[in-house]
Amino acid sequence: MIELTKEDGLWTATINNPGKANALTGAMLTELAEIAEAATEARALILTGAGKVFSAGADLEEARAGLATSDVWERLSGAIAALPCLTVAALNGTLAGGANGMALACDLRIAVPSAKFFYPVMKLGFLPQPSDPKRMAALIGPARTKLILMSGQKVSAEEAYAFGLVDRIVSPDELMPAARELVADSLAAKPEIAAGIAKLCR
Repeated sequence: MIELTKEDGLWTATINNPGKANALTGAMLTELAEIAEAATEARALILTGAGKVFSAGADLEEARAGLATSDVWERLSGAIAALPCLTVAALNGTLAGGANGMALACDLRIAVPSAKFFYPVMKLGFLPQPSDPKRMAALIGPARTKLILMSGQKVSAEEAYAFGLVDRIVSPDELMPAARELVADSLAAKPEIAAGIAKLCR
């Protein structure tokens, strides 16, 4: 349920489980982590989803069985954050729960106008993954991070853009072209130059 395409150095990983709002199973998370770990060969990586939801977070049955506290979430976000290439989360719709981690770990986030952002794990009796609050606070500050994590508030795409949680809002038709445009210069640059810029900015 994870589709990976590779074209001229650009890797695009698509969560393709739209019938279940792209809910993530352990197997899907592991596959995404393996892709991110292998993407050291890529010149750029785009993460997106099929349908109208980026991801509803963990599959509920698997979450209750232990997936909610699995270290695979940290494995995935850590692998994305460690990549030397430019990474973009192309958010085709709502982003919920632990799925926020992979987007927060990306260098850039773009979203469609209908996207909403929320992370209700505390209401369900769990803590966020360890790196997620730190990455979110680095982007939007501690107060707004608490608004999302502790208060459980849903944030619209416009609010997320105003906060700095997303970098651009584009129409659904423009989402993937915009993501490819963002990585175009990185793909064209010499690998050592692109990696050097990435290190300076992190």
